[in-house]
Amino acid sequence: MNRRTQTAIAAAIAAALSLGLAACGDKDKDDSSGESNAASTRAPGAEAGAVVGGTPVKGGTLTVLTNQDFAHLDPARNWVLPTMDFGTRLLYRTLVTFKSAPGDAGNEIVPDLATDVGRPSDGGKTWTFTLKDGLKYEDGTPIRSADVKYNVERSFSPDLTGGPDYAAQYLAGGENYKGPLNGEHLPSIETPDDRTIVFRLKRPVAEFSYTAAMPTFAPVPQSQEKGTQYDMRVFSSGPYKIETYDRGKQLVLVRNTNWDQATDTVRKAYPDRIVVTQGLKGGQADDRIIASDGADASTIEMPWMRPESVSKVLPKPDVKSRMVAERTGCTDSLYLNTSRAPFDDPKAREAMMWAVDREAQVTAFGGPALTDIATTYLPPSMTGGVKSDPLKIPAAGDPEKARALLKEAGKTDLKVSLTVSLGDKTRAEAIQQSLSKAGVQVTVNTVDPSAYSDTLGDSGNAPEMTLNGWCPDYASGSTFLPFLFDGRTIKEKGNQGNWSQFRDRATMDEMDRIMALTDVKEANEAWKKLDEELLKKAPAVPLLWQRRPLLVGTNVAGAFGAAGYAGMLDLAAVGLKDPAKSQG
Repeated sequence: MNRRTQTAIAAAIAAALSLGLAACGDKDKDDSSGESNAASTRAPGAEAGAVVGGTPVKGGTLTVLTNQDFAHLDPARNWVLPTMDFGTRLLYRTLVTFKSAPGDAGNEIVPDLATDVGRPSDGGKTWTFTLKDGLKYEDGTPIRSADVKYNVERSFSPDLTGGPDYAAQYLAGGENYKGPLNGEHLPSIETPDDRTIVFRLKRPVAEFSYTAAMPTFAPVPQSQEKGTQYDMRVFSSGPYKIETYDRGKQLVLVRNTNWDQATDTVRKAYPDRIVVTQGLKGGQADDRIIASDGADASTIEMPWMRPESVSKVLPKPDVKSRMVAERTGCTDSLYLNTSRAPFDDPKAREAMMWAVDREAQVTAFGGPALTDIATTYLPPSMTGGVKSDPLKIPAAGDPEKARALLKEAGKTDLKVSLTVSLGDKTRAEAIQQSLSKAGVQVTVNTVDPSAYSDTLGDSGNAPEMTLNGWCPDYASGSTFLPFLFDGRTIKEKGNQGNWSQFRDRATMDEMDRIMALTDVKEANEAWKKLDEELLKKAPAVPLLWQRRPLLVGTNVAGAFGAAGYAGMLDLAAVGLKDPAKSQG
């Protein structure tokens, strides 16, 4: 039932890379021969797929250091990393989830709340899940199928923006549905009893079981509804519950004593407490974990190590051995707002393709140890490991070519703004400098990371240009290009993905055609061809394919990158070597 997804995963396995030190330079610029980009390279930290620190033991306090608050912990609104990893591994369970295992095994889905990964019928238009026995919330009340239905319905609510759009895309009758807060329920989700839930779809979706791993498919009982305030006090179905939450400062999790390990084959729940310390500045988190003094030995960080800190790690073998290094499978791009001038003009967008210096982006992100230059929207992990370069644009750009295109467009004195998350200011300044060589004046605006998603989601006030990355929810082209460039996914508020506000009928028609294909190879090839066509229309400039440097303290064990969460630390498995040293 998952042939297309499994084939894509096999391609991702073939393309997996460890965190390499090989130079990007000429090899990347010339690598258009169709050869696999999965060259074996030496990782500066632990090899990809390795587990750092051995097997943890129960107990102690795991501390998480971060520069930001969570965008949304509400499972109906949670669709960014690392919040999605944090929520689904610690606070709530979903119908199915990604296997907790290092390396490519982490792409596999396994039952979570459900007894299996779903049973399709009616040619893939109907999917049925049965909940396990003995599932309970933090207060000991049973988890019911109606609670999963309720949270899926909540994801349609205009006030609860930001979450995955799969339910709205796939469920029959969802086009004009506005959620359950006004008392209306969606007939295409049926709960004939407390353990059974049935989803009726608009069309066959062979990958719907993977969709059910998204936070949208976690349970929320209607009695716990708090609207937008649910972010502050998620009602736990997972191994931990919220003890205290002071936004922007600290979140403390303690054990949910009603979570039963016997019903959960994925989460190990090693620590007794998890304390998230927020609002750290600059490289404070990196420096504390590098030193690993006292309680900092029992510390991890979110989302990942700052690029400029890598130079502090690589010369020290004992520290380098604590670095988890995983390829993300994500693409960072410069998104151009096509809904208004100047980027409603295809020539102006094409000029940006030629103006941007992507080599400078590599430098700004920490160098070739942390990233590769992107030449397409789809990363190599989605294209069978093959890195193509259809446009043949020099990695350093071509300012004169860009100037000529802007002249053709009648925009020789272009002034634009670029809005970025605070942590991307260095990268924004590199773009500012490279565009200036083409005669484009750029004003950089920075936004706090915790507010960045919501800022971009306000379509009416969306910036002219923005930096962002996209990671597939699972290894299939259907989770990539449609979310970035299908005009039908654009929302007035809570817009997530199509930051270019790109509306192109030919593109949408081709997406519909590909989604309906049943031949796996044909579909995969069609996504790649569509990728090439989109590059010519230039709604965004592909910049980087990142590698994710994740550093842990000396007392941390069970640390590895989760393939299902784009290389983030798998929080289902992390714990401590010696709980007494955590001073918890």
